[in-house]
Amino acid sequence: MATEPSAPAATTTTAATTAEVTRLPAFSPDLYQRAWASIPHPTLPLIATCHHHSVTVFSLSTLSKHSVLTGGHTRSVRSAAWQPPRGKVASGNGKEAKRLRLVTGSFDTTAGVWTWDQGRREERLEREVRLLQNNSEGDKGGEEEEEDEWELTLVLEGHENEVKSVNYSPSGQYLATCSRDKSVWIWEDVGNPNPSSEEQEEEEEDEDEWETVAVLQEHDGDVKAVTWCPDVPGRKSKYAPPRRYGDDVLASASYDNTVRLWREDGDGEWVCVAVLEGHEGTVWGVAWEGKPRENDKFPRLLSWGADEVVRVWSLREPEEEEEGHAEGAAGGNNSWGFGVPNTMRRSLKEEWECTAVLPKVHKGDIYSVAWSTETGLLASVGSDGVLALYQETTSTIAPEKKTEEEDEEMTNGDAPTTNATAAATAPGSWKVLTTVKSAHGPYEINHITWCKRYDAGSERKGEEEMLVTTGDDGVVRPWQVRIQ
Repeated sequence: MATEPSAPAATTTTAATTAEVTRLPAFSPDLYQRAWASIPHPTLPLIATCHHHSVTVFSLSTLSKHSVLTGGHTRSVRSAAWQPPRGKVASGNGKEAKRLRLVTGSFDTTAGVWTWDQGRREERLEREVRLLQNNSEGDKGGEEEEEDEWELTLVLEGHENEVKSVNYSPSGQYLATCSRDKSVWIWEDVGNPNPSSEEQEEEEEDEDEWETVAVLQEHDGDVKAVTWCPDVPGRKSKYAPPRRYGDDVLASASYDNTVRLWREDGDGEWVCVAVLEGHEGTVWGVAWEGKPRENDKFPRLLSWGADEVVRVWSLREPEEEEEGHAEGAAGGNNSWGFGVPNTMRRSLKEEWECTAVLPKVHKGDIYSVAWSTETGLLASVGSDGVLALYQETTSTIAPEKKTEEEDEEMTNGDAPTTNATAAATAPGSWKVLTTVKSAHGPYEINHITWCKRYDAGSERKGEEEMLVTTGDDGVVRPWQVRIQ
């Protein structure tokens, strides 16, 4: 059972921070139809936008169309995900680019796996790298034939209703899909089990074979989104509780107002290990914190939805009194809370708590929130057409005052620690830095994401971040963010 954020005695300190969000020229051409989401590639200057029955891939170097995926779906493409690099990726030294894959989720109940054309892939990707290096305007011709450079190599079937979200695990070994049929499916890539083996690179490159390893049906409503916990350096450091966090954890958000966390148990079965409750309406999405930050409770999770609220969740440290929990289990008492299914194993139980609720800005459903891995800033958009930017403050927590006897006992006769040196810093509340009203005119904004800048106006190509919003007007809009 999730708990509400507590309010410890603390002094909040923030730097004199101001933010300016400036509209940049939109990606061209306009799509002139509702666009659902834009997903940046993890390493290449590409971003894929879902719309109608297609996906348009834009170049982040030229802010123009790079290629189109079409002909594979009979209804709108709602979501997409790039497969993380599992072999060689694009480079400027003439090496072959491997495993450039994009998976799409559609209202036609299927997910499609797309592959960049073998014959043209290397040449085009190397040209993208040259664009970001020398700021070339690129080749504007040949756009019609570019639409044939993507091949639909596999169709994943099984869902009974619209596929709402698709997401690869950080290793690329697993793929999660979710649907209006209330289920989450987990698929495993069995066609390329050892992508790092150079001896097998040639024969394994174009094998697309996925196997269903789990069908999770514990949500009571339409499942809106799935996302895997990121794999980051130091994930087993002091910032992450041991055995409690890894890139094998999946989060799902649902129409049933909850977020559920899933992981594989010792028997190879995927089970629900936590249910996050607190939203008073549909949970439209979830997002993990990208990397540990000093003094935060990593990993943390965001959720947002129809109740116009953004919540921050933290994993509660396991308590030392495990005997009490074991006795409760032996006595048959259910400490999970009402409505939590029996498949949740006590040995894998995770306690999550809501540690923050962001200031309320939106007047309508919040459709998308993006958490910057680089700066820690949050950005949100929704049905009201507002773009909001948030920053987390830090809190200095005052230490508890102790008697002289307690000090002597705790220090074993050594010099006691003063209250001034015992003070600690911890994550605090969030503040709104700025808002942009009518960011897409009168239209709803369906998605927002952070991505790297590679365009001509960037001062630090490949390092500077920008925001990209996607709306009902068919416009994919980049935004420059300056923090002072």
